[in-house]
Amino acid sequence: MTQPSLHPFTWWLWAIGLAVAIVRFDSTWFTLSCVGVVMVVVFRLRDDAPWAKSFDWTLKLSAWILGIRTIIGVTIGVPIPGTELFRLPVLPLPTWMPGIRIGGVVTWERLSSSLSEGLLICSIIVILGAAASLTSPHRLLRVLPIYIYEFAVAVVIATSVLPQLVGSVQRIRLAQRLRGQNTRGFRSWKRVAIPLLEES
Repeated sequence: MTQPSLHPFTWWLWAIGLAVAIVRFDSTWFTLSCVGVVMVVVFRLRDDAPWAKSFDWTLKLSAWILGIRTIIGVTIGVPIPGTELFRLPVLPLPTWMPGIRIGGVVTWERLSSSLSEGLLICSIIVILGAAASLTSPHRLLRVLPIYIYEFAVAVVIATSVLPQLVGSVQRIRLAQRLRGQNTRGFRSWKRVAIPLLEES
């Protein structure tokens, strides 16, 4: 579906407004519903452009961050009393680090606190990633004030390189599959590198 012709700042204002609302309300259900709405909007309205495909990578990055934040929050930190779920081996720490522990009792309250904090971080990343995938960086450059134009050009180049490289790798690997070449394993990346350098 083609997205309506909107001002380039529209999606960014929408995303910033949602991010502020998520932080202010601090509700897990509200956060999850906002992320769900954002995903539906992006998958329905994004174009077939390199920057539009960056949203898939944003979702993968957010999933990794949520997992890492939850593991760190459960294993390291200040103990939170509550309903015990399981116990981890305790790693002793120096005396100048009182109150902090690695391992020990994992409570439901500690797990839910770590999950909600990680979800808050990931939801903001997903929402801002949605704005980036729905907005053409070239259109955004045209409407920016002149005094931040050079900075904006640098940001657009930096954020456009990765999606374009991903698109190039996908095209090269598709062409190799059509030729009957093996596209799995480390050796296949050697055959991708030279065409990728030529294209870039």
